[in-house]
This record gives sequence, C-alpha cells and structure tokens, in this order.
Amino acid sequence: MLEIKNLKASINNKTILKGLSLSIKPGELHAIMGPNGSGKSTLANVLSGKDGYKISGELNFKGENLKDVPVEKRAQKGIFLAFQYPLEIPGVNTNNFLKTSLNSLRKSKGEKELDSLAFLKLVKEKSSELGIDEKILSRQLNVGFSGGEKKKNEILQMKILDPNLSILDETDSGLDIDALKIIAKGVNSSRNSKKSFLVITHYQRLLDYIKPDFVHVLSDGKIVKTGCGELAEELEKTGYKKLN
Repeated sequence: MLEIKNLKASINNKTILKGLSLSIKPGELHAIMGPNGSGKSTLANVLSGKDGYKISGELNFKGENLKDVPVEKRAQKGIFLAFQYPLEIPGVNTNNFLKTSLNSLRKSKGEKELDSLAFLKLVKEKSSELGIDEKILSRQLNVGFSGGEKKKNEILQMKILDPNLSILDETDSGLDIDALKIIAKGVNSSRNSKKSFLVITHYQRLLDYIKPDFVHVLSDGKIVKTGCGELAEELEKTGYKKLN
C-alpha cells in the first residue's frame, strides 16, 4: 500500500525528516509515536501532499511515485488526512461540503454522482454508526464546533469518502473519553483487509481502543524503534528520553 524509503523532508531550510523508512501493507494499522518536534506532523503533511516541503527519497503509494502528485490527486487516489487542528470554514455548509467532496471523488473514478436523497441516506447511516448528532451537519463547517465535534466530523468524512489509506494526525488530541471512543469506533469499523491506517499520536490511551499491528517511535526525523502494542505501553511508563 505505502512504501517509504530514506525519506528526507525540509521546509524553510530546516530538515525535519532525516531518512525515514516505513512500509504499510493493505489491512495494516500502524501507529507513530514520538516527542514534540520529532517530525510526526511533517510526515502526515508530506504524505498528503502539502505544499512547501522539499523532499527526497522514495514515496510510493500502490506502486506509484507520489512525489509530484498534488493534494487533490492524492485524495482521488485514496489518501485521506484527518487534521490535528481541523479548519473552520465560514459560509460552507457541512452537508454540502461532504456531498461535494464525495461526488468529486466519485467523478474522478468515473462513478455516478449521488443525488441529494441518496447522499442524505448515506450520511444519516454513517452519522448513526458514529453516534453523531445530525444537527451539526446543517451548520457551517467546523464553525463553533467543540474540539470533539471537529474530530468526530473528520472521522465522519473518512467514513463517507472510504479511502484506501487514512492518516490520523493526533486526532485524539484534547478529546474526552466519550469522544475518544467514538473516534476509535469509526476507525475500527472501517478496518478490513484492503484498507490501511497510519495513526499519529502522543499517547498510548488511543491505542487502548485502536489496536495497532505495529507501533513505531519517531525521533529526530527517523524511526528509531518498532514493536507492537506493548511498545506503546512501555513508552507510557518510561517516556522517550531513553530512546535518545
């Protein structure tokens, strides 16, 4: 699904990723943990195609080189990023945003666009699965939403767009336990043998609900240790200092 070899990334003449290698196969969920400034969000930005980064090394998705593929094309190819800080977009209705995003994706695949009735049926189904109040979908996108509502809305987008690779950049940040469980439910219900996940987090608590196949520790722009769920529990007890 995703093959990264010796990836280096810099922005504003500062090198952040310093030779990162990672392989994610279809059906796998990988967690990236690490201290502040280690390069976790930079990795998410580079994978999603955010402008401004100078990169080198290999970055392949389903066998295709991603380095010159723009953001919108990566989304059409099945890459989804749930933001650490979802943006508020005044004047844009949440339902309209979701419908436009989905139909743009379907059009890129040569599929028929959903009409309003079919879309509302789909969004009602996915909202119900996540326990999301449909009332928020009639509001402006993320405007006035609580932190938990914004993050749940990101997961609803993921459920509706149904990507091949979902990247969750500290989606658990600032969530109470109820919102955390909803996020985990959304991820767990989407897991299957064809879809892959990269979950970026500071804390082990999310991984109590989302069981990763692999846990990687990112430090100073490189993966310095890889293990399973027990590694996350170890880090929760000892912190990252011993890895430096």
